[in-house]
Amino acid sequence: MRISVIGTGYLGATHAACMAELGFEVLGLDIDQAKIDALTRGELPFHEPGLPELLTKHVDSGRLRFTTSYEEVGTWADVHFIGVGTPQKPGESAADLRFVDAAVASLAEHITRDALIVGKSTVPVGTAERLGTLLADARAHAGLPGTVELAWNPEFLREGYAVRDTLTPDRLVVGVESAHAENVLRQVYAKSLAEGTPWIATDFATAELVKVAANAFLATKISFINAFSEITEIAGGDIGTLADAIGHDPRIGRKFLNAGVGFGGGCLPKDIRALQARVSELGLDRTMRFLAEMDDINLRRRDRVVDLAVQVLSHSLNGSIRTTGVGDGSGTVPSPAAVEVLNGAKIAILGVTFKPHSDDVRDSPALDVANRLFTAGAEVAVYDPKGNANAARRFPRLGYVNTLQKAVIGADLMILLTEWDEFRQMDPEDIGRLMDRRTLIDARNVLDPAPWRAAGFTHAALGHRFAPEKSV
Repeated sequence: MRISVIGTGYLGATHAACMAELGFEVLGLDIDQAKIDALTRGELPFHEPGLPELLTKHVDSGRLRFTTSYEEVGTWADVHFIGVGTPQKPGESAADLRFVDAAVASLAEHITRDALIVGKSTVPVGTAERLGTLLADARAHAGLPGTVELAWNPEFLREGYAVRDTLTPDRLVVGVESAHAENVLRQVYAKSLAEGTPWIATDFATAELVKVAANAFLATKISFINAFSEITEIAGGDIGTLADAIGHDPRIGRKFLNAGVGFGGGCLPKDIRALQARVSELGLDRTMRFLAEMDDINLRRRDRVVDLAVQVLSHSLNGSIRTTGVGDGSGTVPSPAAVEVLNGAKIAILGVTFKPHSDDVRDSPALDVANRLFTAGAEVAVYDPKGNANAARRFPRLGYVNTLQKAVIGADLMILLTEWDEFRQMDPEDIGRLMDRRTLIDARNVLDPAPWRAAGFTHAALGHRFAPEKSV
């Protein structure tokens, strides 16, 4: 069985390399010749642990090739996976499906044999049914030989763990309309099934909804604990202990209950917004109304970091604590208090990717906070082990350095915004000797405050009340 993968971005390149690792001959397709040339040389335009090695291994073996020709793909492969992007429409919440539509239409016009088209892209419910009609109409109009079916197989990749999640998934969900389509996909995933991976065969609509339901639920858990962190920041209490306590309840679980600066990335925010847009189209405006509040909670966490920076800096300067008075969720106009305190302050920004083990800065709360602080007048020194280049393309006016030491030297304040291992392992004394003022905000709640306070640091963290002894 030969496999093609349409789209060679993050999802497509990962799936293509992993299918080759599973023993298939694979042909990846993209309309961007420069991208195809780079992949053929074994070069990736993004960071994903373990993927460069797989790519090079299977390009060199000849098992994985790349092309820009739909004609070549259509006459060669038996199974065609679609892994193109479904970004948020500019100025809207809905998903832009142009690339998915174009991929199906192009395949329909060029497949000349029995084949199965399998969608992996995240799409609104109802998309597969519509594309099935498009596929059938296009095939009938072209009069091409062979029977071509459609199936939907959503991806559940975590950035930083995408290779593992593809080769050893925690479940496989397929939306199919025939026993034949299910059997083909069982052959594709035979190794995972032999290892006991749960197999869920269902209809198109359920397969489409599974992915967005999973993302919405994860976003809900993150937003829930961050809402409680707003309470503990005022009333007192330990947000980590609270999360541990409720996480012992098997109905709740501890994962995704880490209070911090909020979620981001290229999937979670856009997918929950697209879900809201789709349910509105279905006449169910009230059904997912809580997702809008989650979005608001998420944005307020970014405001809170700016507010906390003002508190920590004002306290270190004169022993008093000021607040910015923001908190409206917009974060677009720094308050006079923020400008006064932050203006000229040297702030070390540790991490700008939305999560560790990735170079993705799309909708990154960390990068947004860095930009807000700069806009308020701070002098920021940004260091991320993998994300500086992508961040600089989005916000070139920020100051970027290539080592942790260069970021913190002479700093009045250090803010940990992405929980890279390098930052978790920092030595407080070594860092403190480089800074002008020993002040720290842990926006991810990953550092033990005791050694930092023992080293003379003023330590603050999201979800904890900032009330140092000298405050007035």
